[in-house]
Amino acid sequence: MMKTTEVVALGYRYPSPSSATDLSNRIEAETNAEVKRHMHRFLEAVSSLPLGEWEELHTATLDLDPKFVPYVGHVAWGENYRRGAFMADLVAAMSEADVDAGGELPDHIEPILRYLAAVDEPLADLVEVLPGALAEMHSSLKMSAPDNPYLHLVAATVACAGNRPVTIGGRR
Repeated sequence: MMKTTEVVALGYRYPSPSSATDLSNRIEAETNAEVKRHMHRFLEAVSSLPLGEWEELHTATLDLDPKFVPYVGHVAWGENYRRGAFMADLVAAMSEADVDAGGELPDHIEPILRYLAAVDEPLADLVEVLPGALAEMHSSLKMSAPDNPYLHLVAATVACAGNRPVTIGGRR
């Protein structure tokens, strides 16, 4: 059985013809009710789109929207040396945990969620900045695109990361 963060991470992957079915199957096995609710809403919205439109939405949201940045280090520190050090630490930690970033930068939310699923004790810097970064990501997307289905995915991310010994913006 997949861990909750792995299930949510699947939503951040570039859509394929089998994405909706794969995600639906994983969501059904999910035990976190809040995550399951948000993931169902996300899946309902994106699976109603033709694959090409879902791909465009994915790219527009996760790659091209200047107001929504899915990179934890960038949200926490911007483009400075601290983000670079954080990414270097993530690369080492992910390598040790046998987590491949899958072509993304190591501070992208998708590999971070898979990393969290793979370890019992995540990097201290990640534990420290993740709650605030996720709250900021959720707020940014909600302000820039309140009808975007990825808002449900970010809410599921907030809910699943709340299972860690940290809270996210005071919400679970």
